[in-house]
Amino acid sequence: MNEQQRDRQFHIQCARGEVGRYCILPGDPGRCEAIAKYFDEPVHVQSNREYTTYTGKLLGEKVSVVSTGIGGPSAAIAMEELCNIGVHTFIRVGTCGGIELGVQSGDVVVATGAVRMEGTSREYAPIEWPAVPDFQVTCALSTACQRLGLSWHAGVVQCKDSFYGQHSPGRMPVSEELLEKWEAWKRLGVLASEMESAALFTVAAARRARCGSVFHVIWNQEREKAGLDQKESHDTSAAIRAGVEALKLLILKDLEK
Repeated sequence: MNEQQRDRQFHIQCARGEVGRYCILPGDPGRCEAIAKYFDEPVHVQSNREYTTYTGKLLGEKVSVVSTGIGGPSAAIAMEELCNIGVHTFIRVGTCGGIELGVQSGDVVVATGAVRMEGTSREYAPIEWPAVPDFQVTCALSTACQRLGLSWHAGVVQCKDSFYGQHSPGRMPVSEELLEKWEAWKRLGVLASEMESAALFTVAAARRARCGSVFHVIWNQEREKAGLDQKESHDTSAAIRAGVEALKLLILKDLEK
């Protein structure tokens, strides 16, 4: 029996009917309960490995939140198994580090594309394939940020597999390559760095699902280097509210159809 035929999915340990067709994907399992509080009638469904699942309702529609852990491989597993049991719309709500000087800690970033500097997406699509979010989901996220009056930005994000390859590139054996590419991302106006969206956008395309991403900016190392005001921020509530509001907009739009 392959995973698409299996009822209870191997890693997330959820079965069809236990999750909604719309799903929010944070990385941190500890963030799931906080997100589920925005749902009506939230219920803890399952916890296995890095995957914690809650299901509730928004506007009468069953919705879920499922954590993915850190990085593309575990995020791709979550999306694959959720697609197997009926999920068709995903919003990643996560954290990132700013790159552009105008992106400050506490701001919100909506991804319009993702640099595929990671390995998971390469096992789905050749490198020429652009990792881009679903247009409807991105529009919903942008509208949500505007309606909520957030300090937000929309643009390309960079995705990597090594957290410390970004933060301690000088001690890596491939330091020259890492530093050269980081400079390229800066020159190209990449807004922020994170670890999951390139994989999620590519898997979603392969599975014919919709996916978008919204992030809370924890800090910006380039602002720090430039001697600009820089405070570390861990309050993810603005990004969470944007994700939930966007999900409501998508549900309403789908109901119109």
